[in-house]
Amino acid sequence: MNAYGSTVNELIDQFAKLPGIGKKSAERIAYHFLRCSREEAFALADAIRQVKLKIHACPNCFNLTEDKLCQICADPRRDPRILCVVEQPRDLLALEAAGAFQGMYHVLQGRIAPLEGIGPEQLTIDQLVNRIKRDQVRELIMATNPTLEGDGTSLYISNVLEGTGVKITRLARGIASGSVLEFANKEMLADAMRGRQSF
Repeated sequence: MNAYGSTVNELIDQFAKLPGIGKKSAERIAYHFLRCSREEAFALADAIRQVKLKIHACPNCFNLTEDKLCQICADPRRDPRILCVVEQPRDLLALEAAGAFQGMYHVLQGRIAPLEGIGPEQLTIDQLVNRIKRDQVRELIMATNPTLEGDGTSLYISNVLEGTGVKITRLARGIASGSVLEFANKEMLADAMRGRQSF
């Protein structure tokens, strides 16, 4: 039996596709939008539409931006010869909030995860190698998440860069193994950045 009607069921199905949202939560969100004003519902729909139309990957570091370059890449005060490699833009935001880094970033857009069918070719590793040569990078800080896949991705990149002369370091392991950068507090991230170790 179709208790809600196909239109409401479609809305619930779409909300249920969001990460961390189950069927019951999707129903509650759908009913919130059924009860709210048209203006509020249309404002959310328009915000989603604008994000998909305007936001793109920065061509230099692959952070998210709506400008030609992201704010970090466009900042002349940042040191382009020190690169911090992260998995996702949200990891970059977490490290920036710590306020302990004045270099540039490179966003891999994921991590190597063979069981999920994600290999090096699906990440921005080739672009990273080109950038290291172009900008004469002297230090590469591996800030992938301290998980099996994150550590494996860091090891793969260090092997690719072997013999290039680039100093490769990683965040100090005050961050527990298996944790995720975006959930670490900014003091912990600042300490990890300052206490980075040779890879």
